[in-house]
Amino acid sequence: MRKFLTAEWKDLVMANYEVDPSLLEDRVPRGTELDLHEGRCFASLVAFKFLNTKVLGIPVPFHRDFLEVNLRFYVTFDAGDELRRGVVFVKEIVPRAAITFVARTVYGEPYETWKMSHEQSDSRLAYSWSKGGVTNELAVGIGENKGVPDEGSHGEFIIEHYWGYTARGPGRTDEYKVEHPKWKLFEVTPDKIDVDFGGTYGGRFATLNEMEPFSILMAKGSEISVYKGKSLTS
Repeated sequence: MRKFLTAEWKDLVMANYEVDPSLLEDRVPRGTELDLHEGRCFASLVAFKFLNTKVLGIPVPFHRDFLEVNLRFYVTFDAGDELRRGVVFVKEIVPRAAITFVARTVYGEPYETWKMSHEQSDSRLAYSWSKGGVTNELAVGIGENKGVPDEGSHGEFIIEHYWGYTARGPGRTDEYKVEHPKWKLFEVTPDKIDVDFGGTYGGRFATLNEMEPFSILMAKGSEISVYKGKSLTS
């Protein structure tokens, strides 16, 4: 497989919500199934820095470093010789229109362009994104390094998904691989979660406004590679 994009994903904050599978079932790409952990279905709000971005090995001027916030959930795909664990994105938000255009065109991913900012110190990390009358913020206090999560743990489940799946119309699912080393997690304390899920991600997700996260995780991240995708069904 050919690497399409390389970058660093840094300072990832992941707020994870246990949801009823019925919230997501009609969004599951054909050929995949919802991936549950200990019988629980999760949707994750993930905010992070996208740094040193290169497309086909070439840095894109003025578009190497940016923020991203996405809402995602988890699926599996039976490839015959392996069961691949992947993510499906409800929406991916970035601050630059050119990034949105490329991601939508090449991968068919649901990107949107919003105004974004972040604040960071040794002990606190905050991400903000806004558009129109909707303003959101996700902030945590940062604690000690907890190391790589145990095999089979909730933390491993959230961060160890290495495939992306996208519905590209009736009967078609596209698949791409994401490669990175295992991440270490850090202790976090919730600081502020002020997110209009309905206004940002659609009315069905407004139920998350009334929910407390099942967990909040933070990883320093690493270098990553995204490989050119392929169609699984047609």
